[in-house]
Amino acid sequence: METIRHTRRSFITALIGLPLLLTGLWRFLTPKAAKKPALLRVPIADIPAGGALIFRQERVAVMREGTTFIAMSLVCTHLGCTVAVTPDGMVCPCHGSHFDRAGKVLTGPAERPLARLVVEQVATELVVSG
Repeated sequence: METIRHTRRSFITALIGLPLLLTGLWRFLTPKAAKKPALLRVPIADIPAGGALIFRQERVAVMREGTTFIAMSLVCTHLGCTVAVTPDGMVCPCHGSHFDRAGKVLTGPAERPLARLVVEQVATELVVSG
């Protein structure tokens, strides 16, 4: 039977190599976070000052307040109906929840405000993503 000699050098090499190997395996085996795709692209010039654009298909409202742009989901936080936009605010046609222009709940049954979406300015347009 053959005996295997362990030297101090092989032990230190193993101590250094094992974490590096495990780190490499971890990076290889864990999925990368996918960048969320853009819901829509809007030319900045199309959004009126102090106003909003409503995109019914995407269920998104893009608003301009001075130099700030806000994108908000039009999906009611109660049961997922599409919120109707009125001059006074937003109303859910299914169960009557009322939201203000910022998406905060005025009257229920919804308990959470409307979701804000990510807005990024790229050149002369806004890119809205979830």
